[in-house]
Amino acid sequence: MGRPGARVVASCVGAAFLLVTGCSSSNDEDQAVTIAPASAAQSPAQATTPAGVVHPIGQPIESVTIDPDTRTAVVLVGDRREVLLFAGGDLGAAPRSIRLNEPVTQVSLAPGGTALLAMNGQVGRLDLRSAELDSVPADGDVRSVAQLPDGRLAVGLGNGEIHIAGSEGAESQVIDGLTSVDALAVVGESLTALDRGQTSVTEVDIPKSSLGAALRAGEGATQLTTDHFGRILVTDTAGDELLAYTTDTLMLRQRFPAGDAPYGVAYDDEANRAWVTSTGTNEVVAYDLASGVGVETARYPTVRQPNSIAVDTVSGDLLIGSGTGDGLQQIPTRSS
Repeated sequence: MGRPGARVVASCVGAAFLLVTGCSSSNDEDQAVTIAPASAAQSPAQATTPAGVVHPIGQPIESVTIDPDTRTAVVLVGDRREVLLFAGGDLGAAPRSIRLNEPVTQVSLAPGGTALLAMNGQVGRLDLRSAELDSVPADGDVRSVAQLPDGRLAVGLGNGEIHIAGSEGAESQVIDGLTSVDALAVVGESLTALDRGQTSVTEVDIPKSSLGAALRAGEGATQLTTDHFGRILVTDTAGDELLAYTTDTLMLRQRFPAGDAPYGVAYDDEANRAWVTSTGTNEVVAYDLASGVGVETARYPTVRQPNSIAVDTVSGDLLIGSGTGDGLQQIPTRSS
């Protein structure tokens, strides 16, 4: 099963490090080294019954997110213009449906029960208790968004810029130098950006309005999450690995094989294990990261095309979304 992004077009540094500004050359010293961004594998037909319970949704699922404050499951479906809200961990009840005026590229969470929706020209703020939606204007194609500890928003754009904005959208800083800002991770006071085109993770120095150190993220990084130890976990989908970084000093601490085309990633802070979906085999695998290499502790068959995953922090249940419309899978895990 082929997937784009498996080959680097050019390289001027070692496999572990990639300069954001690319290779220096006589023609263009600022030309970034990029690849075709990696994506999930096209999953095969299911050969095994999915574990747990599969809840019919009737549409392909683009992402699954669980808010720990309200226990609301935020499910982005179909053409990315509809969000389904399942309250209190009850996936059997009818969800609230929120229709949107623009496709959503990414869903992230802010404290207090708010979902942040990355959209073209705006960031949607969805109150998960009332289902009320407002928006913050943004100057560009928003690919990612994260709320900073001081309440400001870090907004990642498709042109590689990061805009730092207040809650009403007034921009205070623009930081550029990436090719695309596809995900943002906030760990303590630090901000880190994932650039799929450069398959890199990069420190963002907000006080200095500049980029900091940049590290190569495998052969084709796609998704990230954080854990309560302050690590950033990144799926290298093209390289079939899971990568773990620390951010006090940006450093790659662990990398190990993680199945065929690992894509979705989530962390269970209570059980202290990472969950990674394998889009090449329709499976989800748990890893204990306590030692220098990930140790597999559980494995389950999934719905076809398991592109998205989240962990209910209260129950420990996994929620896995099928990108082909085969439903929302719920797997109890804390007893395993």
